[in-house]
Amino acid sequence: MSRGATSAAAVEPYAALALQIRCHAVNECPTASAARARMRDTIERCHGQIRGSKRFVETYSGDTVRLVVLPEYFLTGFPQGESVAEWAVRACLQPDGAEYRMLGDVARDNDVWLSGNAYEIDGHFPELYFQASFIIDTAGECTLRYRRLISMYSPTPHDVLDRYLEIYGEQALFPVADTELGRLACVASEEILFPEICRALALNGAEVICHSSSEMGSPRVTPKNTAKRARAFENLAYIVSANSGGISGLRFPAESTDGHSQVVDFRGKVLAEAGPGDSMCAFAEVDIEALRRNRRKPSMNNMLARQRLELFSNVYADRGIYPPNTLLGGDGDAVPGKELYRNTMREAIRRLRDRGCI
Repeated sequence: MSRGATSAAAVEPYAALALQIRCHAVNECPTASAARARMRDTIERCHGQIRGSKRFVETYSGDTVRLVVLPEYFLTGFPQGESVAEWAVRACLQPDGAEYRMLGDVARDNDVWLSGNAYEIDGHFPELYFQASFIIDTAGECTLRYRRLISMYSPTPHDVLDRYLEIYGEQALFPVADTELGRLACVASEEILFPEICRALALNGAEVICHSSSEMGSPRVTPKNTAKRARAFENLAYIVSANSGGISGLRFPAESTDGHSQVVDFRGKVLAEAGPGDSMCAFAEVDIEALRRNRRKPSMNNMLARQRLELFSNVYADRGIYPPNTLLGGDGDAVPGKELYRNTMREAIRRLRDRGCI
């Protein structure tokens, strides 16, 4: 979608579902083929859970479920010491591969737009993988692909920024899809904590932000749950955030990442929220036309229209903190690994210190 584009057709209210499901990690599968089989089992399980959840929600609420968001890591879990090459073979999807085709079947058979997050490989960067959020339409086609831009220990487009922009262009960094459900976008996991990402998506027109996450569950207020409400209010956007209902198959307590899947409206109000475990309870009505009326209304609450971006241009210009292109070496590409990422973080801290920020 081009910057500033608008949807011509009115959008009828619909139900969005943040489907909280348990992740079955592939790290300890004995072979890569066994890992792929587990991923296929997960997709088939999602297929049935979406069908049953959709039927219940529509019966209970009277609203048609048109958007389903799945958690981060729902297919694979996350790497725990595996090399990039190992993880690529074991857990990463091809953009046109079998797993995406199966997910397309899930969306088409259930007549929903489906968003989720997976690790995938890219032929332009064969030594790397990226964490990608996706939106698949009701015809089973991938309408939007967003590569996570900020991560502590995984490669991102920012780590190969110059080459990435040469291949895909700047529009690939903050994509927004203009659809029959409104203008949809994605943000991944802890990126909800970085206001600039959701703001960039909103300035590109995003009205509903699909947030796939796998975050710590707690009865106390968490940073991510605070951030979801803030990002919704400050951008006048819906946030549909799906958390994992626990992660099994890893050597840490499975229920550590569980609960708090939620739908937040454009006023920052949590409309629905799930408790722990597999749950369809985080569903709510999305009213795009109400959102649009509020975005067009002169008011103190119209935080999007009140932005005076020129004030901040010099703050961001030439103020690089975390260096880009760290995986683009001189004589050869650098090898991603925890020590490289830690050293890059040390460099970012040094830059902050040199500027007197810390």
